[in-house]
Amino acid sequence: MDAAVYYGIKDMRFEEVPTPQINNREVLVKCRAAAICGTDLRIYNYGHSMIPHGTKVILGHELAGEVVKAGDKVDGIKPGMRVLIAPNIGCGKCFQCLQGSFHLCNDYQAIGLPLAGGFAEYVKIPEKAVQQGAVLEIPDDLSFEEAAITEPMACVYNGFERCPAEPGDTVLLFGAGPIGIMHIMMTALAGASRIIVSETNDERLRIAESFGADILINSETGDLEKVVMQETKGKGADLIITACPSQEAQMTAPRLAALHGKINYFGGLPKDASSIHLDTNLIHYKELLITGSHGSNTYHCKKVLDLQASGKIDLKPIVTKKFPLNQIKQAFESALKGQGLKTVLIPGKE
Repeated sequence: MDAAVYYGIKDMRFEEVPTPQINNREVLVKCRAAAICGTDLRIYNYGHSMIPHGTKVILGHELAGEVVKAGDKVDGIKPGMRVLIAPNIGCGKCFQCLQGSFHLCNDYQAIGLPLAGGFAEYVKIPEKAVQQGAVLEIPDDLSFEEAAITEPMACVYNGFERCPAEPGDTVLLFGAGPIGIMHIMMTALAGASRIIVSETNDERLRIAESFGADILINSETGDLEKVVMQETKGKGADLIITACPSQEAQMTAPRLAALHGKINYFGGLPKDASSIHLDTNLIHYKELLITGSHGSNTYHCKKVLDLQASGKIDLKPIVTKKFPLNQIKQAFESALKGQGLKTVLIPGKE
């Protein structure tokens, strides 16, 4: 089969590899769409601790496709089913897994890291993933491209569950990349009355406006604090989400939060720059709730799939570029430039 194989930093090769073989408790999926995630871009640029030097891997954890084979010990999954894959796999026995939080398991693995992922014609879904409900059927009217980006929206849903917007809230969002746009969708659906977006890329600010952001500010050229306080009559934002890897955003958030405000540190920081200075008196005297959220589990994917099926959320406009798998290098170059929103690869041949 054709695959895009990661050999190391900035070394991605399109080549032919053996098609995966499955046992009687596994599932083989023909990949129809696989989106490039920010994590894939960081791996491409800097490597990853779960990929030892000299190890090859097929990336791609945001994927959807069609079941072509299911083991005879697999129940409820048949060839021809259109499916998305919840990629995170836990041990199934620890406290986190017993809660369904497979993405927080200490022995966590994922399709696409380090297991072979969706940047290929076919992907094997291992027994443990099948048992944990990772293979989710998608409705006929949902495209594979939309289904493939269910997973990043599920990460947003996880953040929303931990730190929800409420009707009438003023929301301040740092970052207007694909994840930031998804946060706009989710907070608007929850009834936020005003969404302020801070971003350094003017093109992405324009995109945020097209998705329903109310107030836009380029934080490099404008006075963010002045705008937030003007728009809230000195009260501050009810909910702040840092959907970008920015120390400055994380440090600024408590100052711009309202009394009893909530802050979600959604975007992680680089490993060598993960410490920030916080004025904890702001947290104390404002009685702020500060939390974080990371990744998603099968439940979050299913909830987002239901929202898509009902028409409450439309992820189709998030997909702005598509590339055939043999143009993997061009696809990554485009995504690294921040062109548009989500870049999706279309693997395989008919």
